[in-house]
Amino acid sequence: MSDLIDAAAKLDSLLNLPAENEVVEFKEAKDNYDFRKLGKYFSALCNEANLKHQTSAWMVLGVHNDRYVVGTRYRPNRPDLDSLKEEIANKTTSRITFVEIHEVAHAHGRVVMFQIPAAPRGTPVAFEGHFYGRDGEALGPLNPEEYDRIRAQAGVEDWSAVTIPKATLDDLDRDALKQARQNYIAKFPEQKTEVEGWDDAKFLSKAKLTINGHLTRAAILLLGNDEADHWVRPAAPIIRWILKDAKGVERDYALFSLPLLLAVDRTFAKVRILKYRYMRGDSVFPDEVDTYDPYTIRESINNAIAHQDYTLGGRINVVEFDDRLVFSNVGRFMPGNVHRVVVDDSPQEIYRNQCLVTAMFNLKMVDTIGGGIRKMFLAQSKRFFPMPDYRLEEQRVQVTFTGKILDMNYARLLAGNPDLSLEDMLLLDQIQKDRPIGDEDAKQLRARKLIEGRKPNYFVAKPVTQLTGQKAEYSKNVAFEKQYYLDLICKAIDEHGDMSRKDIDRLLWGILPAWMSEQQKTNRIDELLRGLRKDGQIVNHRDGMASTWCRP
Repeated sequence: MSDLIDAAAKLDSLLNLPAENEVVEFKEAKDNYDFRKLGKYFSALCNEANLKHQTSAWMVLGVHNDRYVVGTRYRPNRPDLDSLKEEIANKTTSRITFVEIHEVAHAHGRVVMFQIPAAPRGTPVAFEGHFYGRDGEALGPLNPEEYDRIRAQAGVEDWSAVTIPKATLDDLDRDALKQARQNYIAKFPEQKTEVEGWDDAKFLSKAKLTINGHLTRAAILLLGNDEADHWVRPAAPIIRWILKDAKGVERDYALFSLPLLLAVDRTFAKVRILKYRYMRGDSVFPDEVDTYDPYTIRESINNAIAHQDYTLGGRINVVEFDDRLVFSNVGRFMPGNVHRVVVDDSPQEIYRNQCLVTAMFNLKMVDTIGGGIRKMFLAQSKRFFPMPDYRLEEQRVQVTFTGKILDMNYARLLAGNPDLSLEDMLLLDQIQKDRPIGDEDAKQLRARKLIEGRKPNYFVAKPVTQLTGQKAEYSKNVAFEKQYYLDLICKAIDEHGDMSRKDIDRLLWGILPAWMSEQQKTNRIDELLRGLRKDGQIVNHRDGMASTWCRP
């Protein structure tokens, strides 16, 4: 009871505030409130509580912005309300969630109060990989200055920005320096004449590769000669290309070290870009396309360079199989959530190696507006190939690009429906790969008649399959009416006198939906037999170990 009393007293104190502020938010939410908005506010209030040196922040539902109670029917069942703790934890940094969720029975209606913890020291809190903050009452991205203030609490620095006072221009590769100038001019053509007049020191300063005249670790990574790697140890600035056959046996390999600016093209030259030929005739596909988009290869290598956690001492890997390319680097995926980057088209605000990324932008290696990943997804969809597969681990990022069509039916679906959104393509791609999708996503796809089936065995729905040549596949997945199975069992027993369970399994197994697992099919047949026995249409007869079904 004390929790309720404390919450009621806290509510009174919040209602007496002159206005909302960075750590207090009121929402009417009379009937419901959007989960993603709640998550964004959770991130913002966590971060602002840290910056304001508060132990907690508060988000209050059932209260008007002018601080009078209107009441809320948001998640009226307590178990449903408590489940929010796990739902939020699943999408936040380090699974941080509410301190507590309080309900107050106010005289003017029910109030729900979310007690939100301050972000841990040195660790900004993200929701779905995105960091949020507040400017007064307004919700928005956590600005870089606030992010840096929180990170500075843990003494975190930009590794790539550290200067090396003893390093000189002799530690740089002349060819890389020449290429860097050309790239800079290509990026900023209006400065061509001016750039040509700069000496090396001034150029490096303008490209953001030096600080106060000293070379940075970023400068050594991008432009250092092959003997300069000792300046950045324990980092291992190496790109390793490996060629494997269909059985995964290594056939060839190559290592490319400093300067990484040149290593990108040297690695790219190793990758085989073959022609993929589509079927001809009345096909809606082009005759042939390249198995991989050159932009995708270079972007993937440059992303790995930009986001590598060099303090871990790992290499960047490019592994080429007969039908796919796999890129990997060490370090956590900073945006946190691929879906947000691709579908929401949300640019990344925070970079692990800000100095390095800035220099790579100036040298036309990366695009800091954050659209590179989205472009790679679109490039795959234009070929009707499977979407890139990201595998995010605690300290490793891996992305796979498939250079062929995995499922011709799925490819026909994309080719025949050019208006599908990128989010639709991603969800249908997951179904193509027999991977689970969220309940809400499945509900929306089903409502639009794009999928059918039962969780987790969804499949492409009939209206689409009729357009894409998937009629046979659809028929395998659709169940007959229940009465059909019941009549079939009874008819077989009438014809043969009795049927063992093994006989009945053989009778029905092949005509139950293909999406069902073996256990699901067994359970379904059990259910049918129980129903017939309960209705008195069949009985079970045992003779020793043998058991048969027959008419009563």
